[in-house]
Amino acid sequence: MGVNLEYAGREYPPTAPYVVGREHLRDFARAVGADHPAHHDVEAARALGHPDVVAPPTFAVVIAQRAEAQLIEDPAAGIDFSRVVHAEERFTHHRPLHAGDEVVTVLHVDSITERAGLAMVTTRCELAAADGARLATVVSTLAVRGADA
Repeated sequence: MGVNLEYAGREYPPTAPYVVGREHLRDFARAVGADHPAHHDVEAARALGHPDVVAPPTFAVVIAQRAEAQLIEDPAAGIDFSRVVHAEERFTHHRPLHAGDEVVTVLHVDSITERAGLAMVTTRCELAAADGARLATVVSTLAVRGADA
């Protein structure tokens, strides 16, 4: 079974809130080499006008991937994750993510195209604060090799 092309255009319900943890941000910042003090030190972040430590820009992918699991783990979607290559990722930030944010994500399957045994699946995750304020948009494209590829 290949990727289910009928999933294009699907929108999933909002996820349960993801609470951004200060230590998780610090660990992520260390892992990606983000050494700006605002990613590690509360006082440095507050001196710049932030309420708490600031997430590195790519941290949004941690939250987006949790939402994308709704699609990946759906057997009817036909995505064999062992045959997936991450093709592209784009971030649009509406405001920085901070420790303490409660983030709700809505997953959209924007498109699925198939050519020569390769399916390109483009998803869009809209991240919002608990009060509805837009935080970030994460657009991801996965290349899914068919069983014969």
